[in-house]
Amino acid sequence: MPETQNPTTERSTGPRTYSGDKARQGEIVLRKPWMRMVFIAGLVGCILLVLVIGIIAGR
Repeated sequence: MPETQNPTTERSTGPRTYSGDKARQGEIVLRKPWMRMVFIAGLVGCILLVLVIGIIAGR
């Protein structure tokens, strides 16, 4: 299987290189409703975890 990130004809033994345009501008793609729900539930779960730990540590 050829490497598509490093389009040289020789096999490279070093790390793969990416252009600057491909390396930045990341985006979260949540195309389906269940993906959005899982993402939001994860964020809410993190906040609740922090609150519960804070309450327990304050005792």
